[in-house]
Amino acid sequence: MNRQLLKTLYMLVVIAAAAIALWYSVVHLPIDKLDARFLALFLLTIAISSRLTVRIPRTTGHISVSDTFFFLTILLYGGEAAVLLAAAEALCSATRFSRKAILFNSGMIACSTFLTFVVTRALFGELSTLHHGGFSGKFMLALCVMAFVQYASNSTMAAIYTSLKMAEPLWHSWTKYYLWASITYFAGASAAGFTVKFADAAGVYGLLATAPIVAVLYFTYRTYLRNIEVMSAAAKAEEVAAHAEEAERHVAELNHYIEEQKRIREQFSQIEKMSALGELASGVAHDFNNTLAGVLGRAQLLLETKDPVKVEAGLNIIIKTAKDGAKTVKRIQDFARQRRDHDFQPVDVRLLLLDVSEITRPRWKNRAEAANIHINLEIECASSVMAMGDESELREVLVNMVFNAVDALPDGGTLTMAAKETPEAVEILVRDTGTGMSEETRLRVFDPFFTTKDKAGMGLGLAVSYGIIRRHDATVDVESQLGYGTTFRIRLPIPGRVTKTHTVTPFVNLPRAARTSSPTRILVVDDEEYVRDLLRDILEKEGCEAVVADGGYQALSLFENGNFDAVFTDIGMPGMNGWELSRAVRERNLNIPVAVITGWGEAVGSQERQAAQVDWVLAKPFEAPQIVEMAHEVSRRRVVSSQRTPKEIAA
Repeated sequence: MNRQLLKTLYMLVVIAAAAIALWYSVVHLPIDKLDARFLALFLLTIAISSRLTVRIPRTTGHISVSDTFFFLTILLYGGEAAVLLAAAEALCSATRFSRKAILFNSGMIACSTFLTFVVTRALFGELSTLHHGGFSGKFMLALCVMAFVQYASNSTMAAIYTSLKMAEPLWHSWTKYYLWASITYFAGASAAGFTVKFADAAGVYGLLATAPIVAVLYFTYRTYLRNIEVMSAAAKAEEVAAHAEEAERHVAELNHYIEEQKRIREQFSQIEKMSALGELASGVAHDFNNTLAGVLGRAQLLLETKDPVKVEAGLNIIIKTAKDGAKTVKRIQDFARQRRDHDFQPVDVRLLLLDVSEITRPRWKNRAEAANIHINLEIECASSVMAMGDESELREVLVNMVFNAVDALPDGGTLTMAAKETPEAVEILVRDTGTGMSEETRLRVFDPFFTTKDKAGMGLGLAVSYGIIRRHDATVDVESQLGYGTTFRIRLPIPGRVTKTHTVTPFVNLPRAARTSSPTRILVVDDEEYVRDLLRDILEKEGCEAVVADGGYQALSLFENGNFDAVFTDIGMPGMNGWELSRAVRERNLNIPVAVITGWGEAVGSQERQAAQVDWVLAKPFEAPQIVEMAHEVSRRRVVSSQRTPKEIAA
């Protein structure tokens, strides 16, 4: 229940209680005791006391000195007459300050006056006879009780109203606005006691003498209140100054907090990056350890094998394992969006979907059925659908999507792989009837390291898949709804709309008769010994003479003192790197063929290649036929150059 409603209910309760008190007072009013003196007291209260009011600081309420007349009426004519007088006086006073709460203000005074005379009469008996005789302890105690009950009841009811109106605790409202007002009630009770004794002797003139007493009380209280306001203003000024100082301190603390938060965010960002790098390195290390284990173990077996058939089979396995390691590097480059090659071929999409179905069968069938989960995989694709792309990479994308779909089918369901050709592209769908994704998850599904599988997943599968799709100049959309499944929609280029590019220039074989008698001399530069030796062995097998160097400076020295037909160099080398060596070679010979063989591969930009004027860029790990092809091309250029006339060369 809100405070406004509580305030309204409270006001209605007070008004109802006042109505009961007034009804009781009218019924029990001692009419036979009312005389001209009561009429004079009534008129004096209405005419004077209702105008002698002082505003309560920091509120819209007012305090009057009319309590003196209420106490006087209680002592002379009884509590019933005092209740009627209090209600009438409050009604007149309220019209001057707050027309919205006239009945409430009148009812509050009537209730407190009614409570005052009821409590006092219960303790001291009939009040109209209490003032007879001289000042006694009983009489003085009765005055104190009247003042206290009137003050306590009136201030409490007013404090409840203020608390509800200003949304403050009751105790805070009472101590802040009404505690110090007690002086008026006790001063009024004392004035009433002296006046009633004087009225017994002087009659109606004694009542008229009450007016200056009330005036003195009023001006005294107003002066007292002004002093309080001055002190309050000074205290407020000190409080404002203290608050200003505290605010400055808080601002300094806030600035420090902001700087600290900024530092923490930067530190956390760095930790997050390092954690992400660690996760990536962990995954890469895992894949490479598997690759190296396959190569190392197979090579050790071959050392102990004499059977040529087994040796050939083992070597083929080593070659396949090494190619798998190269695919791992390509996946990292896809994740980093660094690969730039587009060596795509037409792919039979139906066969691709069938391969993916068989590769993933252990997950969606064998393992699922072992857990009593039944997943039905359906393939919808015509046999004539062809798309441009790298078959192994597209297979990896679809395998990742199928695995995610299986994870989204904890209770089983249907998983569909479909493909169709549209006028613009080839569409491949992976659709499941599983749990679906929230909108937030759908928007982040391709973010690196984002996963909903807790520690069961690294969050790289779909991120790598997205990089592969982008490299294929393709698009992917995700449609999902919680409880209704998910659909991945890939759009691939149609064959004939992608230009095939090659890093290495195709070799056109020449007849042996056209070749020169001396061997082709090639300078091989690489800081890794096993790579240098491998290149030398491949070239010498093709009849070339290979001279090796372990760095750029040694290579440049050999180049200046020798007669070479080509330079094959790595890029990342200590001292002088491959680009610097290529530019230095070009300064000495503009026509010599230069090949860059690098582990950065497709990450090499065309601007770097043009600036160094290299002829070929070959990615590691390379295959022997690629080196052979470049060696033959060097030999062809050598033959063509030797057949040109001196005039043609000068031109």
